[in-house]
Amino acid sequence: MSIKSDRWIKRMAEQEGMIEPFEPGQIKTGADGERLISYGTSSYGYDVRCSRHFKVFTNINSAIVDPKGFDDKSFVDVESDVCIIPPNSFALASTVEYFRIPRSVLTICLGKSTYARCGIIVNVTPLEPEWEGHVTLEFSNTTPLPAKIYANEGVAQMLFLESDEVCEVSYKDRGGKYQGQRGVTLPRA
Repeated sequence: MSIKSDRWIKRMAEQEGMIEPFEPGQIKTGADGERLISYGTSSYGYDVRCSRHFKVFTNINSAIVDPKGFDDKSFVDVESDVCIIPPNSFALASTVEYFRIPRSVLTICLGKSTYARCGIIVNVTPLEPEWEGHVTLEFSNTTPLPAKIYANEGVAQMLFLESDEVCEVSYKDRGGKYQGQRGVTLPRA
């Protein structure tokens, strides 16, 4: 199994539609010259952005957190260029990018150090072979202070690992419950 380079990522995105929309370089400044948290293709990965649609966790309804029966009233919907996450809480967002993972590839998501150094942890499970969709991202604010997330800027990096052998059964073959998801997707039993 080997990690894939910027050349491979560009080829797969441009010729096979693996990432849409796709940025072939590293974007570090906005159109107005404003400094951004970088996104786009890096040496051995792709830095994704989160959309403007957030679901911020709240305990206002005193619901129990149950992955088999998650109550969507536990979230407040926010649409903004900036999301404020309360202390010791979390928010969900989706990537701007839509992914189509090749059958021989496993994709791992890691948080960007800019956020990690502020106590904001990004968590995503691996993107399995032949999974496709917008990635739902979880931002955990581990600090005792409110934390800020910026939409349309880099939040996490995807690493693409290609196996030396194609899997027998892919996520698509199994009919995975998150196949083709668009936008923020809550837990499904």
